Amino acid sequence: MANIDDLYKKSFGQLGSVFTSVAGAITPPTGKVFVAITFLATTKLDSSGGLVADTNYGDAEYAGTEAAAHDASTATRISGTGGDQVDVDDEFPAGVTIFGRWSEIDITSGIVMAYIGD
Repeated sequence: MANIDDLYKKSFGQLGSVFTSVAGAITPPTGKVFVAITFLATTKLDSSGGLVADTNYGDAEYAGTEAAAHDASTATRISGTGGDQVDVDDEFPAGVTIFGRWSEIDITSGIVMAYIGD
């Protein structure tokens, strides 16, 4: 039987982290994802692949730079409507932490700490 404490740790980024202040992509180890991102300075993401949401986790969908359901014609059973796609003009201020599941983070400017989880 699995230790519940270990399960929580793996879900909340206690498998390590990646720090970057250099423009370019970072990816988690094989079989892992980034589960939280803390912006340590005002940060902008690349418009293509800046925030690639993991799509291998059941019915969950996470914010990203690849797609979003904007209106009723683009709605899916998991994304609903009214969401915006994160783009190159969006800035994440220092001190903000977002949670989700991402397979790639690509910054154009700023500093981030990305936490690895299962």
